Amino acid sequence: MNTKLDAKIILEKEFKKGMRGYDVQEVDLFLDDVIQDYQSFKTKISELETEITTLTEQLDEAKKRPVTPPNTGSTNFDILKRISNLEKHVFGSKLQDQE
Repeated sequence: MNTKLDAKIILEKEFKKGMRGYDVQEVDLFLDDVIQDYQSFKTKISELETEITTLTEQLDEAKKRPVTPPNTGSTNFDILKRISNLEKHVFGSKLQDQE
């Protein structure tokens, strides 16, 4: 990011004085506020750029990891066993009568 001004340039800026010019002290107080805001913005921009870099690196790492389906802990055998138990519970005596 290229900017024309920084805190030092603002602080050291000299203005010509005219016959009915501005109150020098008032201008200095205003420029002090501008400098503080400028430094705050610069700090925040730097923090955000660092955060962007970190998040971009994390995203790149996440893209490299293989995608695996979530492990539910159930195998086909477990599912068949549950279905069998459910059938026994629901149909109970009807299944025994057919055998």
